[in-house]
Amino acid sequence: MNSTTRNAATNRNAATTRRLAVATALTATALFTAAAPALADDGRAAPPKLTASTLEAAHEAATEQATLDTLSRFFAREGAVSRKASAPRIEGEAVPVRTLSAAFVAGKAGAAPSTLDYLASTAVSSDGQKASLWTLPGAGADGDWQVVNIAAGDDEARYVAQGARALPGGTVFREPQIDAWYVHDGSRVLPLDQDARTAVGAKGTTLDAYRTRVQKAYGDKLPGSGYARSGQAGGYGPDAAAGPATGPAPAPGPV
Repeated sequence: MNSTTRNAATNRNAATTRRLAVATALTATALFTAAAPALADDGRAAPPKLTASTLEAAHEAATEQATLDTLSRFFAREGAVSRKASAPRIEGEAVPVRTLSAAFVAGKAGAAPSTLDYLASTAVSSDGQKASLWTLPGAGADGDWQVVNIAAGDDEARYVAQGARALPGGTVFREPQIDAWYVHDGSRVLPLDQDARTAVGAKGTTLDAYRTRVQKAYGDKLPGSGYARSGQAGGYGPDAAAGPATGPAPAPGPV
């Protein structure tokens, strides 16, 4: 294994560890008890909507006192800082987090490359630790937004900001199967991290070429495929991302 391969593997393992370790911690300590997300007509979790009001609602959920109390425990979990001294605060606004769309992979006409999974807010502790708060609307008529997960680091906000600089007006999204972050517009897909550069090159690729690549990589692993029905690990879908089990429905265009 050469150094490039080792580095890529290390990056992917670190990203997976980030998600799984946090998910385990949340389950073990019952930091959050979130209501199930709203469902679409086909039974899958409906994608959240991105509006000024939902961004505000996500930010409010992140800044609630109960959330800050949970963050104090989270930042103190390894003893680097005490719960009382951690003094967590929310930095900046909530950002949209999108992932590669199953409809785009399937070649559905008019399908956007990505769908909106959740909104993320960045929390910072007094000693500089950062964490990402994942927020989703709950089920029911009110659909109050709530924090459903805490992940170490600030990947979500950092890559959204990086994408805005690299391609103003573009849409940032993640290809969870290889933990790669990109930004795209109507014709181009540009890489934002090393995994993405390995996949599409340092200068990126065309949107059509990217579609061809993901169709070849994941076209036989979509929901409903024999691969998915067999329960093979690493197939296409939310479980591959080790993220919230929302399974958002494909959207016809950028959300």
